[in-house]
Amino acid sequence: MRISPITPGSRPELAAIEAGITAERGRVSLLYQVLLNSPPLAQGWEQLLTAVRNRSSLPADLREMVILRVAVLNRAPYEFEAHVPHALKAGMSQDKIEALRDNGDMQLNTAFSAQERHVIRLTDTMTRDIDVPDDVFAEAKSHFSDQQMVDLVATIASYNMVSRFLSAFRIGH
Repeated sequence: MRISPITPGSRPELAAIEAGITAERGRVSLLYQVLLNSPPLAQGWEQLLTAVRNRSSLPADLREMVILRVAVLNRAPYEFEAHVPHALKAGMSQDKIEALRDNGDMQLNTAFSAQERHVIRLTDTMTRDIDVPDDVFAEAKSHFSDQQMVDLVATIASYNMVSRFLSAFRIGH
């Protein structure tokens, strides 16, 4: 790891932030221990990611599918492993979880429904290419309300941020 994590409970001025993280996450993970080096960022990060993960209009299995896929594409195994239990709890099968590890063209994978394949295609496009062609967006949009599309795109974007942060600091490597 490239930066020292802050041990929870070691800095009284961080107690309120740590309490907020613990209330939402159940613990202060290694990721948040590193983020605590910048208290305003740790607090803002927690608010954003809580909205993305816990207040989203997306079905939990689709949200977790996106998170796992972004982790694979960005080579962030810590994030992938951290979200496998959430994916299972959301009802995703172990077969689908394993299929998400494939870095190839997911459009041919019959383990996924058409809706899931469109979500994966949007995730792959946003993560790999950044620019999203109209047809890719329209395919995904055909399955979701405007709020769900905002939540979907925000989830993809947010977890690209998370995985890139983890990779840059070599958290969990």
